[in-house]
Amino acid sequence: MIEAVKYGLANYVNFNGRTGRATFWWWVLAVILAAIVAGILDEGLGAGDIEPFSLLLGLALFLPHLAMAVRRLHDTGRSGWWVLIGLIPLIGLLVLIFFYVQPSNPEGEKFDPPGPAPLPPAA
Repeated sequence: MIEAVKYGLANYVNFNGRTGRATFWWWVLAVILAAIVAGILDEGLGAGDIEPFSLLLGLALFLPHLAMAVRRLHDTGRSGWWVLIGLIPLIGLLVLIFFYVQPSNPEGEKFDPPGPAPLPPAA
């Protein structure tokens, strides 16, 4: 999980290339755990409707998570623009989850940058 987090944060603005299924799901688990911790800290702060830790976490992880999701879609052979289907409530989320759980597709190689590229870490 630590390698997936390092990979996600190191490539936070890299929308090229691909991310493997295991790396993506370890990243998602780390984001969920961080959100739980931020929620606990916000509750302990007792500031009412203001949730500073959750807000800061959301701002800090927005771009890395978006880049990771786009690279995962690339790995399944789809364009990263499919991430926009997530704007449709519930149905869009279900479609994205379906795409994310798909195995790697050889067609995804078209999204790899030219030249030798480092492979995402295997989890």
